Amino acid sequence: MYKVSIWNYFLISPVVISGQYTTGHGSSGAGIMTSLNARVSILAAANPAYGRYNPKKSAEQNIQLPAALLSRFDLLWLIQDKPDRDNDLRLAQHITYVHQHSSHPPMQFTSLDMNLMRRYIAVCKEKQPLIPEALTDYIVSANVEMRKEARTNRDTTFTSARTLLAVLRLATALALLRLADVVAKEYVNEAMRLMEMSKASLTEDETETRTVNPVDAIYGIIKELAGNASSVKLSDAQQRCLTKGFTPDQFDACLGEYEDLNVWQINSNRTTIIFVQ
Repeated sequence: MYKVSIWNYFLISPVVISGQYTTGHGSSGAGIMTSLNARVSILAAANPAYGRYNPKKSAEQNIQLPAALLSRFDLLWLIQDKPDRDNDLRLAQHITYVHQHSSHPPMQFTSLDMNLMRRYIAVCKEKQPLIPEALTDYIVSANVEMRKEARTNRDTTFTSARTLLAVLRLATALALLRLADVVAKEYVNEAMRLMEMSKASLTEDETETRTVNPVDAIYGIIKELAGNASSVKLSDAQQRCLTKGFTPDQFDACLGEYEDLNVWQINSNRTTIIFVQ
């Protein structure tokens, strides 16, 4: 992306920001100006500046896109080419096979037919799922929590006020894929989980040097969620942990371990986590 000229940025920005592209001649010719709709989903891939990602710099510095433009992307996923014997071997074998046979190697699964995919996508586009009022408070509080966490993050490019719109778009897209008429809470949770994992991919170099026990990490999340309260709803704690990328098994393991340590107790209906004073 660092090779893209300023002029190309000028052309790209209106399309990404407003969903429209203005063309025509104002001071010459017929004096006709027109705006064309450009409401599309953008899937972009690019190498970092000078071909190498620098983990000591922010994603904005590595990608070298203006912050106003970069924040328009709902998800940014960092995929680094790290030396790994097994992965390097598979990649070399794949490239060699394609070069020899002019086709990809035999797959271990049956891929979906492209015509079927096109028909399914066409059916999905006919749906217009709505966000129920019952989810309003939950979405707002979740967004406030994400913004709160972002204050301690050095890279604020991905936690702008547009984060809420990104969550809504992703949750709505999940509803479309399931041909649902209403956006469910689980779609919102999955949207937030995707955003958390996206941000985690950008900072994994900073955390890979220290091993974090999932049980301890989950305990920290639950404790933070409870704040000064003496109890917290188990369902709320589970949803928060799943949003952070932890599995249900890891969550249950944390509940059991800290219950055995008498740090908290679970009520008989297993709906509330009660901290032992």
